[in-house]
Amino acid sequence: MEQGLRSRDGFKLRRSQILLASAQGQTPSQIARHVGCTAQTVRNVIRAFEDQGLGCLVAQSSRPKTTQSTFDEAGREQLRNLLRRSPREFGQPHSLWSLPMLAAVAQAQGMTDKRVSGVTMHHTLKAMGIEWKRAKAPITSPDPQYELKKAAARPPD
Repeated sequence: MEQGLRSRDGFKLRRSQILLASAQGQTPSQIARHVGCTAQTVRNVIRAFEDQGLGCLVAQSSRPKTTQSTFDEAGREQLRNLLRRSPREFGQPHSLWSLPMLAAVAQAQGMTDKRVSGVTMHHTLKAMGIEWKRAKAPITSPDPQYELKKAAARPPD
């Protein structure tokens, strides 16, 4: 554990400091003030050491082990039907769906308890086999000669 005090890895260093201070009989509050963390963090490190031994000095992945889908099968079917309708039917100002707009309408329609992110909507649609691409507005110009100038600027094939 004392080797951890010479580590370049901040995670390992801090945990080593916590565990050595605990072994010296310091309370979690005292250790927290000395190391610069909360007393609960100190208790978590001590508990991890009791469970894993020196393995607790190596940072683990913070990704969740499992994820819960926001939409169940019935919700996905409702979402699929929602996509077939125009956003204007739901009081939206645009005629094409955006992911945040879809999330807002899904919540308003009771498909979700809380508003989900556009990323969550993207992952849900991907899981449903729907490829989502952002709608792009066509470039236009008030210049009546725009198309001619654009064609002239284009390199020959």
